[in-house]
Amino acid sequence: MKKIILLGYMGCGKSTIAKLLANSTSFSYLDLDEIIEKNENASVKNIFSEKGEIYFRKLEHQILEKLINNQESFILSLGGGTPCYSNNHEFLKSSNVISIYLKASVETLYDRLLYSNSERPLIANKNPEEMKEFIAKSLFDRSYYYNQAQFKISVDGKSSEEIISEIETILA
Repeated sequence: MKKIILLGYMGCGKSTIAKLLANSTSFSYLDLDEIIEKNENASVKNIFSEKGEIYFRKLEHQILEKLINNQESFILSLGGGTPCYSNNHEFLKSSNVISIYLKASVETLYDRLLYSNSERPLIANKNPEEMKEFIAKSLFDRSYYYNQAQFKISVDGKSSEEIISEIETILA
């Protein structure tokens, strides 16, 4: 009953890599944000705007705790902020968890997020300069939590296949 958890900043490739990894293993794929959206019948963006970040973070913690404590094996993509709230980073150290931080540089994240920022509540209303500064500050603030992961993989300049190969080496 292993749980493979991918974490990192928005835009680092958590969902993409988790889906691809699930296809190459016997594990099912789960996305924490998608589970929250299904349970709330609303997008993360709408939950943030209508009920606030505190409501979202409480819900996120409750669902993550249930997932960690259930008996299924899966690959889980966390939201970018998940490890940073409600002591969620402690779940990364559970005996049945393999946690992997997909580490991306500010430049890589900026390039990936520049044209998809409208879908992301934390950066939706920022101009390019503000966005880059926000990413850099957020990465600095979150680095302690991200670095609680058991493994770290740099994703800069790597294809999805290269990242999957590195994860499969970890899992072997």
